Amino acid sequence: IKEKTEDLKRERQLAEDLLHQMLPKSVAKQLRKCQKVEAENYDQVTVFFSDIVGFTSIAASCTPLQVVEMLNNLYVCFDSRIESYDVYKVETIGDAYMVVSGLPERNGTKHADEIAKMSLDLVAAVRQVVIPHMPTGRLQLRAGMHTGPCVAGVVGYKMPRYCLFGDTVNTASRMESTSLPQKIHLSSATYDALLTDDAYEIELRGEIEVKGKGKMKTYWLLGNKNYSVKN
Repeated sequence: IKEKTEDLKRERQLAEDLLHQMLPKSVAKQLRKCQKVEAENYDQVTVFFSDIVGFTSIAASCTPLQVVEMLNNLYVCFDSRIESYDVYKVETIGDAYMVVSGLPERNGTKHADEIAKMSLDLVAAVRQVVIPHMPTGRLQLRAGMHTGPCVAGVVGYKMPRYCLFGDTVNTASRMESTSLPQKIHLSSATYDALLTDDAYEIELRGEIEVKGKGKMKTYWLLGNKNYSVKN
């Protein structure tokens, strides 16, 4: 009986660990208790998006297995890196990687700083990712981030997902899509949030036309004065 009990405990722990990789711990706890998970409003968070430059053409020249292997290598690298920061990985969609700081656990005014440090780390790390079928090739990342309010909650019953909603998410995605290879694109809101401790090297990009937003004043994040990892 003791051995069976220990086996049961191990299996339960494995199931919990898997659940916590798919949903925030606080949300998973409520779902396990069959409680309804209420959507929450967050006044300030920072959202990060990235994707691989030229992914469509890279994927077209690969077998399906090679595409999966390439993305798996990339995301295993990224997933291990982001554990060093106070961030939550929301999801991956194809070659797009979405991370947020400031939810589900609020962290005051630290969210922009956490995402900025993480983004510099990921842009540097992507150059080290080995592509098995392209040994001489290297991936390039295009990244963007934005700070603002959003709503977060669980959507779905069969395969519940923790999702973010609001203009902040859309604007962060626009910052990524209008960025350049190996560049981190900042909105004015994120730039203002990072000014508080004067820890970053930031360059004005100028006014650009952003779909659905009109002209926006944006910036490039170049590095952190206190860290050796720089773009």
